Amino acid sequence: MNISLDLITGALSFLFTLCIFSYVIGDNPLFRIGVYIFVGVSAGYIAAIAWWQVLWPKLIHPLIFEPMSALEKGLLLVPALGAVLILMKISPSLTGLARFTMAFLVGVGAAVTIAGATTGTLIPQIVGAINVFDVNIAVARNANAVEVIFNGAVILAGAIFSLAYFHFGARPSKTDGSIRRMKFIEIMAWGGRFFIGVTLGAIFAGVYAAALTALIERMAALISFIGSFL
Repeated sequence: MNISLDLITGALSFLFTLCIFSYVIGDNPLFRIGVYIFVGVSAGYIAAIAWWQVLWPKLIHPLIFEPMSALEKGLLLVPALGAVLILMKISPSLTGLARFTMAFLVGVGAAVTIAGATTGTLIPQIVGAINVFDVNIAVARNANAVEVIFNGAVILAGAIFSLAYFHFGARPSKTDGSIRRMKFIEIMAWGGRFFIGVTLGAIFAGVYAAALTALIERMAALISFIGSFL
């Protein structure tokens, strides 16, 4: 039984890998079939997770089977009503009923995103730019004062120049009347382009390395599957 199961999973993996690799020769039905099946299976898996881990244990089961007060059941009916209103988007004539729920979800999502970006990215970045000049931290890392100042200056310059690149304030030029940014902002923006280019290059290199690793793993799986028959 195990051998048959391994054979089936290996054959399916081999088949879908070839379907995805067929995109090398262009868009074709095999590639589309592989992508559609992947999207369908992913959507089905997400729906099953949402049902068995969220909707059933946290909403439907408490409302039907668990003893609760009227207030508690009323509070549970609010998300249930929101879920029903979202399902109204299936019908074009009733899609307007889902606007209130969607507006609430978008508003809450935006608030959570802003709070997360502030507390998880912006403030740690500011603290990190300040800490690079901390001599005590540098001593703990066996770094001298020159290294601390140089590293801190590079990080601080990168942060300031990158922010200057996204400065869109401009004023009319006195010579020809064209709208331009101030000269020192232009110079700082040029430095920001350099830092942003280096950052995007490093990110692309990481993504390329991850994709290359996945490609090598798939090629090794194909070779291993073919070799199992030989």
